[in-house]
Amino acid sequence: MPQVAARLRRALDALYLAAAWVAAAALVAMLGVICVQMAARWFAFGFPGSTAYAGYCMAAASFLALPHALNRGAHIRVGLLLSALGRHRHWGELWCLAVGAGLASYFAWYAIRATRWSLKFNDISQGQDATPLWIPQLAMCAGTLLLALALWDNLVLRLLTRDDNIRAETVEAARDG
Repeated sequence: MPQVAARLRRALDALYLAAAWVAAAALVAMLGVICVQMAARWFAFGFPGSTAYAGYCMAAASFLALPHALNRGAHIRVGLLLSALGRHRHWGELWCLAVGAGLASYFAWYAIRATRWSLKFNDISQGQDATPLWIPQLAMCAGTLLLALALWDNLVLRLLTRDDNIRAETVEAARDG
């Protein structure tokens, strides 16, 4: 059983890291769109929809980076309050992870539902690009789904081992303090 758990841990961490790499690629793509937009202005040619494309890249980067950021301790946490709980910190961590997992699951459910409706009604953006909205919404679905998975992952890990996968110097210092 420990080998299965170790393989599952590596697979989940690889999934979160892959999402972070895709988020980084979306940031680079956003930079590319902005640079092409600047060149278009300098040389007086049109690049319709460039603002929308940059926005889609920003949304993709934001949502896809969520699970990796969670496991690196980059999300805003209530470390001072949890530290004040003393020996009851474990229960506070469980409560935070359970509430976070529930909210992320709820958001993922409705993000997927909204994307399905956009696809069903062939909803397009109102900008010059006229992009079908379900395409950029896929990144939001993937990011929220992976965030929910990461929170459930950390919750189950904390329930089983009294530890989680969230690592950062600030988190480590708060746990030791």
